[in-house]
Amino acid sequence: MHHPRAGMTTLLTNAWLLTIDDAMTQHANGWLQIDGTTITALGSGAPPTVSGAELIDCGGDIVMPGMINTHCHMGMSVFRGLAEDIDDRLYRYILPLERKFVTPEMVRIGSALAALELIEGGVTTVADMYYFETEVANVVAQAGLRGIVGQTLADFDPPDHKSFDEGFARVEQLASEFGTHPLVTPSIAPHAPYSTGLKVMERVADWSHVHPDIPVQMHLAESALEVNWARETHGKSTVAVTRDAGLLKPNLICAHCLQLDDADITMMSEHQVCVATNPRSNGKAGRGIAPVDKLRNAGLPVGIGSDGAMSGNTLDLFSQLAPVSMFAKLLGGSRKPLPAIDVVRMATIEGARALSLNLKTGSLEAGKQADLIRVSLVAPRLHPIYDPYSMLVFAASPSDVTDVIVAGRWLKRDGTVQTLEPKKVLRDAMQIAHAFQTEMKLIDRGGP
Repeated sequence: MHHPRAGMTTLLTNAWLLTIDDAMTQHANGWLQIDGTTITALGSGAPPTVSGAELIDCGGDIVMPGMINTHCHMGMSVFRGLAEDIDDRLYRYILPLERKFVTPEMVRIGSALAALELIEGGVTTVADMYYFETEVANVVAQAGLRGIVGQTLADFDPPDHKSFDEGFARVEQLASEFGTHPLVTPSIAPHAPYSTGLKVMERVADWSHVHPDIPVQMHLAESALEVNWARETHGKSTVAVTRDAGLLKPNLICAHCLQLDDADITMMSEHQVCVATNPRSNGKAGRGIAPVDKLRNAGLPVGIGSDGAMSGNTLDLFSQLAPVSMFAKLLGGSRKPLPAIDVVRMATIEGARALSLNLKTGSLEAGKQADLIRVSLVAPRLHPIYDPYSMLVFAASPSDVTDVIVAGRWLKRDGTVQTLEPKKVLRDAMQIAHAFQTEMKLIDRGGP
């Protein structure tokens, strides 16, 4: 498992390069040069001769930017598939289990399982929000992923803060520990307008004004409950409440955005916020379809998120790509909306824009960080390939990703994850699942 060293050069050759640059340049017989953490050159045909470079023949496979998961709750991967079809499962099981079991250790174990899944599926950057977020930051850094790591603030007796003062102290700690980390960006994450309230949102806005480099993440316009809260409490939309708090600004990453009217979208556009759409999670919860086409046409960057595994079950982005496209087509009643090429941009460079990381990652261009994946074309379900973007959106899956590199470091090589121990990660997760099952039996019996 090598960390990139200064002077260390890797040359990928014989690759089908999808650069996802502004011109969507492809190099059918391409090469790409990595020096240390950075892409230094790329092109078509014969690669340059670099003495001492490690040469890797990609055998015609696709090499493309790593994918960007713009909304996740990594620690929650241990809740995957739990009490699946029970309508009130949040209050019956999830919140009681969180209060009892969410400890730094559980968050570390859940985040490691998530990191393993993300790497396996070709995700190189993840935006996370949960509790005990310094633990998540440590796991993300150790796994070698690029991450925006958000400490959640909420008023429903969350497991790691009994007051907003305590919550802000956790944000401060995260910011001081990871403020200069090359891969991990600390973030402040007010849970949602209704679960923080206007005063706390104003406090977050003030804090953010003093820390302009720290992104803000929030669930916004996700449910009818939230929209009704805004109307009944403030007489306006939840987006307008967020604007009044001073939180609608370019470093706000808004997750979900399902319950929006045209005035909300105009407001979001005027304040240049960013959006993370989570189609599988929203579809599975019966919550509705985000107006992604309208948001993008209003000039907002829209990235794609998996949400937590409790909601969307899978953290890989491949399984999100087709729903993003299909939901837009269902809303539009036509094949036309959100063509595959746009969806791939959303999963890469547009997701990077939504996280304000587009100068570092999201496309293969000289000077950017070497965050890239190799997609094998051996599976018969991928062929014939008339259009690589259509293939990636509607046919590819995590099992096609053979190699993952972030900042020049191999996280997965020849199909094997290099930075985590899969057997240990799974064993730890199973132990927590066992404790959950025991507790759920007690809840069902009405026990203590």
